[in-house]
Amino acid sequence: MIYNKDGIKTLTGKRLSSLSLAIAALCAGTHAGAQSNTIESIFVTADRQEAEIGDTAASIFALDSDYIDEVRPVHIEEVLKSIPGVVINRGNGQESLLGIRSPVLTGAGSCGAFQTSQDGIPLRGTGFCNVNQLFESNFEQASSIEVVRGPGSVLFGVNALHGAINIISPALADEAGGEVSLDVGPHDYGRVNLGYNGVSDEHSFGVHFNGSTDGGYKDDSGFGQQKLNLAHRYSGDVSVTTVFAATNLNQETAGYVSGTDAYKDEALQKSNPNPEAFRDASSIRLHSRIEGQAGEATWMVTPYYRDVEMDFLMHFLPGTPLEQNGHTSLGVQTMYSANLSNDVSWIAGVDLEISDGYLRQTQDGGFGSFPAGRQYDFDVDTQLISPYAQFKYQPTEMDQFSLGLRYELLEYDYDNKMIDGNTAEDGSSCAASAFNPTGVCRYSRPSDRSDDFNNATFQLGWIHDFDDTRQTYVNVAHAFRAPQATELYRLQQNQTVADLDSEEIDSFEVGYRATTDAAVYSVAAYWMQKDNVIFQDSARNNVSGGETEHKGIELNSLFTLTDSLELSVVASYARHTYEANIAPLGVTVAIDGNDIDTAPKLTGNVQLSWQINPSNRASLEWVYMDKYYTEETNTRQYEGHDLTNLRYQYESGDNWYFAARITNLFDTDYAERADFNPFGGDRYFIGEPASLYLTVGMDF
Repeated sequence: MIYNKDGIKTLTGKRLSSLSLAIAALCAGTHAGAQSNTIESIFVTADRQEAEIGDTAASIFALDSDYIDEVRPVHIEEVLKSIPGVVINRGNGQESLLGIRSPVLTGAGSCGAFQTSQDGIPLRGTGFCNVNQLFESNFEQASSIEVVRGPGSVLFGVNALHGAINIISPALADEAGGEVSLDVGPHDYGRVNLGYNGVSDEHSFGVHFNGSTDGGYKDDSGFGQQKLNLAHRYSGDVSVTTVFAATNLNQETAGYVSGTDAYKDEALQKSNPNPEAFRDASSIRLHSRIEGQAGEATWMVTPYYRDVEMDFLMHFLPGTPLEQNGHTSLGVQTMYSANLSNDVSWIAGVDLEISDGYLRQTQDGGFGSFPAGRQYDFDVDTQLISPYAQFKYQPTEMDQFSLGLRYELLEYDYDNKMIDGNTAEDGSSCAASAFNPTGVCRYSRPSDRSDDFNNATFQLGWIHDFDDTRQTYVNVAHAFRAPQATELYRLQQNQTVADLDSEEIDSFEVGYRATTDAAVYSVAAYWMQKDNVIFQDSARNNVSGGETEHKGIELNSLFTLTDSLELSVVASYARHTYEANIAPLGVTVAIDGNDIDTAPKLTGNVQLSWQINPSNRASLEWVYMDKYYTEETNTRQYEGHDLTNLRYQYESGDNWYFAARITNLFDTDYAERADFNPFGGDRYFIGEPASLYLTVGMDF
């Protein structure tokens, strides 16, 4: 075991080869410009410590701060769509639905398939995910955004079933300085970005803030959003990095627009069927990463605190009830890393977390099976303990093997604050009507109960270097996600207990990485089988036992065409299918073998970057979304779309800069998301027309 010039631990010096540096440059800054020889080949999320990409038998992709600053994203979808295997549907405002080596998943617990974190601390507590939770991260000012594609449960825990996203907070600089910028755009969009770093002896600190307002493209929509990051680092024999992160969102939400091809109808494109809808959300996270060395070993302890609250009108449900939810968490992550010999290293630790959560759903006026007043009101306490270990063995300079193991015990304590069962708040039956002749209420509340889930996961990896420019790897993994609290306790109609198992996935992946004088590229192919899939059946019961299959191939490449021109080509071809035992709500025919809805087979992102001169830079981006089915029987589909974006940046010699970008350059009619409601037909979140955004800023 040796250390590189930055003190980064590696198994042998051969990992600091041209291949490792080139692949890291590809993955960490594909779109950042003709400066790949200066991009650090370091990833934090790979092993909970800094590690070379060439030491990782997995598909990891990172977007660096240069690329984030170039795109200036209003929504995180604008940068994540440049990652192969990632499909993200932008909802209204800051809402989103995510897919990583999966269809875009929906439903109460679908967000549990992805671990989303900032600085390795999950955005939400175990069991309390939300499909829109990425807006609770400061992605706008991140120093990088790291994405693990495929199962990552060994080092990330319960929710990294299909993958993980880690937002790295704004970096603390070695020298004092700051930045201020202003973005303006269509429909009264504006954003201010502020950042400052200070240094004093062994102490450094940073303050980063961004606040934005958007009047909304659609009628009666828009949002106001503020995000704050405060950081302090003490660098001594023991290093302590403390980060406080806070976010606030106030959004007027526009709902789906219904009707076949409604996104092409100029009369409907700006319409909002739900002008009353809103979402208010806030989050606070505080953590201190304490790390040091004990001889040649390294250790890390990270205690953290989290508080999340959200109120929103459920405009997509009959009666438009109001949901209020939140939770408070205390946790700690630990890590210890050492060498057993020159050829063997290991990492081990324990993750602990306790959370206190609540959910309340109320409705002003009742009708039919949807009673007025409280419909749900419950508390859920969770306790999580999860030890893990990973071993790496390098028998030769050309081969490295890894083995990762994790065990997880998750306990839920559920306390119903209302009358148990299927009634209105006062215990009465719901009103009988032509649509509800039996007088059965839609919502059902289980009795107080406790549930626990025990899961174990593993990962096996092999990396082989053919030479300094070519590498292959194999990754075999088994991962899981436990049911979310809403899947267990937010029941409907006559279900009194949801007897759910953890979803599990088996994955096999093989990849190849290479570099030449003019190109850097990687190719990965994967196959995954998922069991115990949780869904809502035709009787509106939350059940598990479904099976799905996921397979695909992904390309990530960067070509140096000339000294000033670079071409990035990213593509993914995937097939996601129903396999067995799934009969979801509204489906009365067999769907085994069908494509899962919202699962485009082919997606791509091509970017041509031109460094005109040291002060001027331009890039042209093409985004491709293949057609996809919008419901399970595969009888209706969205036709897909092509979008083109143009960006330009100018940097002066006296530290100020100007940027302009045009999204949807050719004013294409498209849908950010299309789906099919069996009770309402085709519906869409409509994409915005050609839009011009301008930025002016200054470094100081």
